[in-house]
Amino acid sequence: MRDPDRLQTLGQLDSWEGVRAVVAGFGVSGFAAADNLLHLGATVTALDESAAGKEEKAELLEVLGASIRLEEGATAVLPDDVDVLVTSPGWRPDAPLLAQAHARGVPVWGEVELAWRLRHPEHAAPWLAVTGTNGKTTTVQMLDAILRAAGLRSVAAGNVGLPLVEAVMDPTPHDVMAVELSSFQLHYTRSMAAESAAVLNLAEDHLDWYAGDWAAGPGANSADPMRAYAADKGRIYQGVERACVYNVADPETERLVREADVQEGARAIGFTLGMPGVGMLGLVEDILVDRAFIEERGTSAAELCTVADLASPAPHFVADALAAAALARAHGVSQQAVRDGLRAFRPDAHRIAVVAEHEGVTWVDDSKATNPHAAQSSLQAYDPVVWVAGGLAKGARFDDLVRSVRDRLRGVVLLGRDRGVVAEALARHAPDVPVIDVGAGETGPEQAPMERVVEAAATLARPGDTVLLAPGCASMDLFASYADRGEQFAAAVRRRTGQD
Repeated sequence: MRDPDRLQTLGQLDSWEGVRAVVAGFGVSGFAAADNLLHLGATVTALDESAAGKEEKAELLEVLGASIRLEEGATAVLPDDVDVLVTSPGWRPDAPLLAQAHARGVPVWGEVELAWRLRHPEHAAPWLAVTGTNGKTTTVQMLDAILRAAGLRSVAAGNVGLPLVEAVMDPTPHDVMAVELSSFQLHYTRSMAAESAAVLNLAEDHLDWYAGDWAAGPGANSADPMRAYAADKGRIYQGVERACVYNVADPETERLVREADVQEGARAIGFTLGMPGVGMLGLVEDILVDRAFIEERGTSAAELCTVADLASPAPHFVADALAAAALARAHGVSQQAVRDGLRAFRPDAHRIAVVAEHEGVTWVDDSKATNPHAAQSSLQAYDPVVWVAGGLAKGARFDDLVRSVRDRLRGVVLLGRDRGVVAEALARHAPDVPVIDVGAGETGPEQAPMERVVEAAATLARPGDTVLLAPGCASMDLFASYADRGEQFAAAVRRRTGQD
């Protein structure tokens, strides 16, 4: 093709014949991008370093005419005559395939960018978009539940649920989409303009991804990894039409709103666990209220629901509910639908899930707390607590977390590769808290790591305590995923408490 101007105009109803597209990565979003580009008539080549678990989908697309290479070294060289490279989330800009595309002037799109371009021109569903270091999935699922309670055809898509390309290509139009976006996805997004968007919070995470030389290159916000990470999160506010939702307790989220280039008339809407000011949602005692989307907001507040209506009273869970409510209210959803949706919502597994209560001790699985900020939010919901922590720290530090929760800690059980990072923070800021180090998983087959963790936690816990798995780290050093880690913890707890 080699016609950049034509490429910029192509959409769902156009023929993509002659467009030569390379898809980097053949996971869930990569397959969705390759499949739909092929359906639109493009010539598609998909590349990945591994075929594990992808063989069936690769065979399907090859039958339809795609070229699929899934093997070590497949992503080392960008093919000749490429019009566009569609990258899966998580691929750094300095990956060989992407670096070569930049050097040759080949446009690099993420799946989000592709999906935005493929919205139906006559009935494109508005996007209510959510990002943040923690709480994205819960907030998007809450939002989807609220929208459905309002009778709308909604879908949770993006970094959770359905791939965005599949969602926008659905032949039955959606009324609205609840969209979760990671910093990785936002990094490769340029033209998206959500109806409303929220940044829930900003804390250290994925700083190893932002630590490369590319982050200090042309167009980068800063050589500081945290600044570059925040800048990508802030992309979600660009072009917003109705509401930029921010966290009153996190000034960085409000800074991103102030710096965003939004459509005329877009409003800044805060959410807070305290008494809300005008233009905010917040709490009045145990009632979630709205002082942003009612005419008499200067003098009163509208009740949405109570904390007791929610599946958990944990502060971070309540904050997620307020953010979801703000986005729904910005879309015009009624107070009753907010209440009904939040009452019906139940979080996914491994999010502040009670595993067992035995001899006065409550055992809680929050394996989804994969960074310090998430672990801190979880720990602040319990007192006293035996904290189970450790894994892959991804460059994060734990000093602020330990300082904020040290008075709640009965004891700490550490495991995993980077447990020493947590141990050092504990030694600096909570030297009197007992710590049991169960190692990096070097145990023999006779005792799995979680068996040792639960055994150690049981020696520390007293009646009235909570044993909380909120690792503050990723799981892949010892487990297949955060879900696998949580399941192994829960199984070990049930065996220990006789509830197996």
